[in-house]
Amino acid sequence: MGETHAANNHFDLVIVGTGSGNSILDERFAGQRVAIVEKGVFGGTCLNVGCIPTKMFVHTADLAATPASAARLGVDETLDGVRWPEIRDRIFGRIDPIASGGRDYRINHPDNAHVTVFEGLASFTGHKTLSISPNDGGPATEITADQFVLAAGSRAVLPDVDGLADVDYHTSDTIMRLDELPNRMIILGSGFIAAEFAHVFSSFGVDVTLIARSGALLRGEDAAVSERFTEVATRRWDVRLNRNTVRAESDSRTVRLHLEGPDGPETVTGEVLLVAVGRTPNGDLLDVTKTDVSVVDGGYVGVDEYQRTNVPGIWALGDVSSPYELKHVANHEQRTVQHNLLNPDDLVAADHRFVPHAVFTAPQIAAVGLTEREAVRRGVRYVTATQDYADIAYGWAMEDNTGFVKLLADPDTGLLLGAHVIGPQAPTVIQPLIQAMSFDLDAKRMARGQYWIHPAMPEVVENALLKLDL
Repeated sequence: MGETHAANNHFDLVIVGTGSGNSILDERFAGQRVAIVEKGVFGGTCLNVGCIPTKMFVHTADLAATPASAARLGVDETLDGVRWPEIRDRIFGRIDPIASGGRDYRINHPDNAHVTVFEGLASFTGHKTLSISPNDGGPATEITADQFVLAAGSRAVLPDVDGLADVDYHTSDTIMRLDELPNRMIILGSGFIAAEFAHVFSSFGVDVTLIARSGALLRGEDAAVSERFTEVATRRWDVRLNRNTVRAESDSRTVRLHLEGPDGPETVTGEVLLVAVGRTPNGDLLDVTKTDVSVVDGGYVGVDEYQRTNVPGIWALGDVSSPYELKHVANHEQRTVQHNLLNPDDLVAADHRFVPHAVFTAPQIAAVGLTEREAVRRGVRYVTATQDYADIAYGWAMEDNTGFVKLLADPDTGLLLGAHVIGPQAPTVIQPLIQAMSFDLDAKRMARGQYWIHPAMPEVVENALLKLDL
């Protein structure tokens, strides 16, 4: 069975982090002596505080939001109520047992007799030497290994705001387990996490104020998408753009943020403050430089195309080394590292050519490849075309007047350079475009070489392809 302590503290392999890193181990590692180190809950960010619970909340929020748009279609609906504790407990009643079961499997299942589990905060103290301070407060344990996989993830960033440390704030790690819904919520941030939680809580009847330092929301998206989303968001939430947060304070009932904006100082109040200004990799918590592992801009552990660090025998994957900070990227890198651990003479490279992402807010957003801004900056020749949802038959059915698909393509080859979607089911609508880019399918063949179901939503993609001037 998996041991919680080991007399001999040298291992063939040590994996730090139980998100995607936990999936490396299968029966092919049964002959190796392995240690797994986890400082928090088994399963990592995605399972416990990220992708999975947030999307379960988003789906519920989508249902709660339907009355707001139904009347213009001739359907009168009302939202009779939101039973927050039931919503929350349904979600974590499913997730928490999965995390607990993953831990139990590694510690107690006979398949893991070769695996030692350490639960605590780990940091390097020397070359391939890791010290683990256990969560129960006991003495630290020092372990060494021939090979390490660093899969320690990332954590929420806290901005440098006077008084913030003294107020009762939440991050994405804690906001989903609120005891009750507030009447008013302040969200500090303007990226993926802020946009998704603004949709969730506003759909449940919470008045949301969203604070952005810049003049637009989701600035990393193509400018056309960012501009459109900002327009839609300002009609739905109290959006404060170009605001600098200078001070936070609270009393027994409310949190107040003091802002500086284009028109001078102002104050916003709410019962709950969500700080969602981004995440930072956990390489500094591991003190990776003590084992001579290099760190690159942004604090990420530096890796090559094979997911190797500069130190032989130390690998890294996921948020600790990847600026994409996406679960599907971490899973891909996990499979790359797994293969390379097992096949040192036949290494494979990770494929980061066309990494897509999605924002599950309202409207939904998805993108892959170059934005127009990036194409201009890099001097890449391109043509572009945009197709509105409103101009396809299914768009008529939905009466959607904000969504669109924007494509960038090479004018000579017709190969797609980028795709950007804002509108209903954007993460699903974009998938054939990801496939086309990944397998070198040019726009003309993609548009005319297959049937497109009429009048289905993917026709918005077909028409965008046909508009490209190739």
